[in-house]
Amino acid sequence: MKISEVAARTGVAARLIRYYEQQGLLTPARQPNGYRSYREEDVERVVRVAGLIQAGLPTRLVKVLMDAEDANARDEPTCSLEVARQLARELAAIEQRISCLSRSRDTIREYLRRTRREALSNADALSVKDSARSRGRAPKATRAR
Repeated sequence: MKISEVAARTGVAARLIRYYEQQGLLTPARQPNGYRSYREEDVERVVRVAGLIQAGLPTRLVKVLMDAEDANARDEPTCSLEVARQLARELAAIEQRISCLSRSRDTIREYLRRTRREALSNADALSVKDSARSRGRAPKATRAR
């Protein structure tokens, strides 16, 4: 299949797919005319690589992971001490990002919860005032808090 079909199926731009190839993350077959020829496995690999990059992993580490997965598929040793160290450092960084994002999510969630309550209270107060005006009466005074 052509790169345009891979791009359409994966949602990854053709230019980015070529970048993946330049980085050694993808190795499509070549036709006699030099055109790239992608297999179903290449489509799956593009999706996997794009997912890892979107998760925040740098391409150099994606390459390490993809090479390890390939070696594992061939029943070869997959993780040298240096690779394990790289992965451990990246895992720690990912955990920190997740923690930060979780705190941000919780803060936003709490803000929205409070805002909804205040908005509902304000809407109720406006409703009471509007109702009183329409009947020709002044709204009841509210105590300052």
